[in-house]
Amino acid sequence: MEFRIARHTNNLELIKSFYINILGLELLGDFKNHSYYDGIFIGKPNLNWHLEFTQSKDKANHYFDDDDCLVFYPQTIIEYNSLIDTISNKNITFIKAKNPYWNSNGKMLLDPDGYRIIISNLKAK
Repeated sequence: MEFRIARHTNNLELIKSFYINILGLELLGDFKNHSYYDGIFIGKPNLNWHLEFTQSKDKANHYFDDDDCLVFYPQTIIEYNSLIDTISNKNITFIKAKNPYWNSNGKMLLDPDGYRIIISNLKAK
C-alpha cells in the first residue's frame, strides 16, 4: 500500500522551499493548471509515501489543533543532528508540544502554513 497526505496551501513556493531546503525532502513531481490546481509531490525516492501540496484560486482554510502533526524519524543520530542544526541555522523556532511525549522524544516546529512538524529522535542511532 502506498500513502499520500494531500493538503491545500496558499503559498506553494514557500511550502516547497520549507520541505526541501529545511527538512531535506525532494521534489518528486509537479503539475500545473490541472483542473485549475497547481501542485507538487515531495518525499524521498523509492519510498511508499509522499506529501502532495496544491494551490488554486481558492484560499486554503486550515483547521487543526495542537495534537495534529507530521512526525519525521531520521534514521541516524547524524541525520537527526544535521536536521536540527539546519532548522536552527535558518532561525526557525522550536515550540513546545502539547503532548509531553514529543518534548522528550524530539523537537517540534511549524511549517509555513502553521502545521506542526516533529523531528523525532526515537529511531536515530
